[in-house]
Amino acid sequence: MKKLLNTLYVTLPSAYLVLDGENVVIMEGEEKRLRVPLHNLEQIVTFGYAGASPALMGACAKRGVSITFLTMHGRFLARVLGDEHGNVLMRKEQYRRSDSEEQSGGIARNILIGKLHNSRWVLERTARDYPLRVDAKRLQEASQSIAQDIERLRETSNLDSLRGIEGEAAAKYFSVFNEMILQNKDEFWFNDRNRRPPRDNVNALLSFVYTLLANDMASALTTVGLDSYVGFLHRDRSGRRSLALDLSEELRAPVADRFVLSMINMRKINGSDFLQKENGAVLMGDDTRKAVLTAWQKRKQEELTHPYLKEKITWGLVPHAQALLFARMMRNDLEAYPPFLWK
Repeated sequence: MKKLLNTLYVTLPSAYLVLDGENVVIMEGEEKRLRVPLHNLEQIVTFGYAGASPALMGACAKRGVSITFLTMHGRFLARVLGDEHGNVLMRKEQYRRSDSEEQSGGIARNILIGKLHNSRWVLERTARDYPLRVDAKRLQEASQSIAQDIERLRETSNLDSLRGIEGEAAAKYFSVFNEMILQNKDEFWFNDRNRRPPRDNVNALLSFVYTLLANDMASALTTVGLDSYVGFLHRDRSGRRSLALDLSEELRAPVADRFVLSMINMRKINGSDFLQKENGAVLMGDDTRKAVLTAWQKRKQEELTHPYLKEKITWGLVPHAQALLFARMMRNDLEAYPPFLWK
């Protein structure tokens, strides 16, 4: 369990939530694990299958405290809330800002600064941790060049310019990605980023994990009442969760890329369960997909100190923390969106 920005996150799979007076009580079997006064909360998010009592749901609806139910894997199930008084105003503000190229550019710039910063530190940490196994000079040169791109980002809010700078930085990052693959080079190599379809084992892994990350972010955005389909860097397209893709950008390197590299370098997967189709597309087999999903859930339980909030949370709650911060920016409680800056 974790209380973060007036939101209570319940991550015990078998936890059942009940009402006791003016308090929400977290039960695990017959044991009371936590008691929190309802007046301290804006929302409750619970991962699991046990649920909440009707009395608690009614009390929360009456007091304007939303309850969001997610699966243990973070997929959105349902949200219980009473008479909405804030979300409609926040969403209208989201739509207004998204319609403005200037405001969209300012938001997109912060997101991309976070993305490039995190890409740099993935390279820097690899060069530091494995100086005898990688071409540290190549990694550091790429990192320094991306640092210059960050300064270029700060000087513009034009969306096309921002996308151009991000594209150049991504090319530099992926040009040295193969350096960070330390094991199984005969089965896992990386020449360039390719997708739709992926044409090698590493790109198949990256595409799959990027999808997992985007799904987690979409659930987090829905939880705080934002529209995951209306973005700023990624513009509107039918069926595309543009805002989820926006906020996933800054988390790709520290969350998804590091996870894929650890799966390969720790030999948790091998190339025998990948299938190549006649059109060149590479697909993951069932065994690999299960291994990746199991390890992904385990990774999400590991802890870190959030760089902006300065609180210990699990990696699985990082999308939720960023969604909360984004919602606060939309409510004008924050001047600008603070991206996740990992180091």
